[in-house]
Amino acid sequence: MANRYWMITNRNVRSQKRGLGDSRSRLSYWVSNTRGRLDRFSAWENQRFSLFRRELRDAADAFPCFEDPAEHGGEKHITLFVHGYNTDWSDATRRYQQICKDLYSGNAGLGHCVLFTWPSDGLKAGYIPDRLDARRSADDLAEVLVHLYDYLRDRQERSMRSGRPECHAKLSIVAHSMGAYLVQKALHHVWTRRNQPLLVSLVNQLLLVAADVDNDLFSGGEQIDRTDGDGIANLTYRVTALYSGMDTTLGLSAGLKHFGKRRLGRSGLDDPDDVPDNVWEIDCSQFFGARRKVHSAYFELRPTQRLIRELLIGTDRRVVADTLGLERTSVR
Repeated sequence: MANRYWMITNRNVRSQKRGLGDSRSRLSYWVSNTRGRLDRFSAWENQRFSLFRRELRDAADAFPCFEDPAEHGGEKHITLFVHGYNTDWSDATRRYQQICKDLYSGNAGLGHCVLFTWPSDGLKAGYIPDRLDARRSADDLAEVLVHLYDYLRDRQERSMRSGRPECHAKLSIVAHSMGAYLVQKALHHVWTRRNQPLLVSLVNQLLLVAADVDNDLFSGGEQIDRTDGDGIANLTYRVTALYSGMDTTLGLSAGLKHFGKRRLGRSGLDDPDDVPDNVWEIDCSQFFGARRKVHSAYFELRPTQRLIRELLIGTDRRVVADTLGLERTSVR
């Protein structure tokens, strides 16, 4: 049976031959059942939002339902993958297909993964334009997350009335590099528009992988000061930052920025003891050995793939450290 792939984008369509472009356009929704390569635009079918939403809901409803809280780790996921800086459409689909193959396929797969691809310019010299693109795209991603939030709130209300669990899937987000900046801004929009006061946790697990955001994002700790960090922490059950000082790509980011704080994906949290209780970090340097290019290696190496899997299924942070043999100093 062919795999099922899902894509949401605010990129423009250049042509059937050239695929998606690097300009911002209205949101569009795509699916694919291909057994081949996803970087061929002919593999994708454009869908109306209503049909895309219905089919994704049906896919989630087909997941097994676990009524026993002790079995929550077995629940399947709908995961939103948001790529990072210097990524054109074909690069994004290739990375997405690789993640689906390694983490979401087969009986042991985590569920379904959905690609959100935004108009990163795909140019090594395009850091500043990409950051502007990410900021503008946050409104579009927020629109997607608002729909998901309203859906989860409706399912929770139905569950309270019926006394039976209504939702068979967890929602998780994996944000890479500058994609974390996009998610940061989008979640803050959702929080201010839908979730003050707090009603529903939208995201079960948020993984900030090599995140190109300020490392004092969560510096408010448990105090509610309506910052971007508040929006993330209040809409998410658990936030995990994966970082490494070996990340030279984020060294470039810090050099171009010239102001503000260090990068979360390169330096870790500014003060791990003064963040919300559901936020933590893992120094992944021990996984990379002598590898020089580590910015995207999180998705390519078996040990870091296993780490990502354990984090998404909700394994306790101490168990994660013990199971994977992580150095205690690297987990905070």
